[in-house]
Amino acid sequence: MPTMHESDVLVVGGGPAGATVATLLADRGWSVSLVEREHHPRFHIGESLLPMNLPIFERLGVLDEVSAIGVRKAGADFAAPGHCGYVRYPFAHALRDTPSFAFHVRRSELDELLFRNAVEHGASGHEGVTIQRLRVAEEGVVADGLGAGRRAHRFVARYLVDASGRGTLAGRQLGVRKRLPHRKSAALFAHYRDVLPTPDDDLGNICIHRIQRGWVWLIPLRGGLTSIGVVCDPNVIGHGGRDRLEALVEAAPSIAQRLGDARMVGEARTASNYSYRHDRAAGPRWIMVGDAFGFLDPVFSSGVFMAMRGAELAAEVVDCALRAPSREAALQRDYAAAIEDALDTFQWFVDHFNSDAMDLLFQQPNNSGQIVQAIISMLAGDVADQGVRRRLLAFKAIFAATKLDILRIRMMDAITGRATWHSLVRDASLRTFVPDEAAKSDA
Repeated sequence: MPTMHESDVLVVGGGPAGATVATLLADRGWSVSLVEREHHPRFHIGESLLPMNLPIFERLGVLDEVSAIGVRKAGADFAAPGHCGYVRYPFAHALRDTPSFAFHVRRSELDELLFRNAVEHGASGHEGVTIQRLRVAEEGVVADGLGAGRRAHRFVARYLVDASGRGTLAGRQLGVRKRLPHRKSAALFAHYRDVLPTPDDDLGNICIHRIQRGWVWLIPLRGGLTSIGVVCDPNVIGHGGRDRLEALVEAAPSIAQRLGDARMVGEARTASNYSYRHDRAAGPRWIMVGDAFGFLDPVFSSGVFMAMRGAELAAEVVDCALRAPSREAALQRDYAAAIEDALDTFQWFVDHFNSDAMDLLFQQPNNSGQIVQAIISMLAGDVADQGVRRRLLAFKAIFAATKLDILRIRMMDAITGRATWHSLVRDASLRTFVPDEAAKSDA
């Protein structure tokens, strides 16, 4: 006979999304079963957070603890073409009064911290239990799982929150179709020791390097470690492994100069089919949060923020739906629209990140109309504000015009034999974006 667990809400997945929604629902008086298939601490990628994570940590009561395990991140550095130079986008220059910094963390530490916090707030935590079968009906939710020693567990609840990440429990077992992007990508990543810092003393920024058909991240962590990962076409990554990762990062001059005598610590890991999104985010008595619903290429470090912000919104839906079931459908529609809208905002920048036009605009920021400050707000995770969104829409128009200009210049270069295009993108020293006074006062 299985061990029985009854609760108001079953949350499957003990990462940031699951732990956040479990904490918030427990705080509202609901009994919560929080089920994680592995044991904390466990490795997970997604180590760079956004400033908009900080208010969520504060609402959960864990901001000081996260600060203690994190490396302060003041902004994002985008490598200039060629052998050296970065353009720095400091969070302090965002359009609105958002936090001016974030953190890089080891996800093994962050996820365990958030899981333990959920238990301290009253959730019933279950680690090492894999849900194998799920049934959602009008009368409730039943999930069967196996724990240590193949011990059977049965969870019975009134509501299901699927925070199972890339396992996409509800998507697989409830028949919710997954949409795949027109351009697939994969990631190959590892931790390194003794990577050389950027050319100044602001060591906490994430550094993004473009490579052919992809990009590379460098994220400083505590203890002298740096997370380095390549995201590109799966055919380029191949079977992955240490040798392949080192070959890819060393082929980029702007990265090779920072490797020096750095050495890889541990194994190189891969993640394939990196981006996806489901056709539905919720249904009667169930809702998806975080990566269980959709995941983007992580070039803008949006994953943990989207997971935790989505968890906050999902907690509102579940709380209201349990109290007033007739409101469930409308609440779920609003939730799905908010999540899709935020994902779409990030997705557009992801889709165009490796284009020449985006490269040029990021390397030569023009803050007319506070557009660059809106870009920084997006980098900080502030994608719901209407003022930010209007300026991002204007940036899209500038991007389209820039694409046409580049096409025209290249056509003329082909005719005349000149190299006008190459003179527009050149090696650069470290440049930090600072809004001028006119832009600061622009309405």
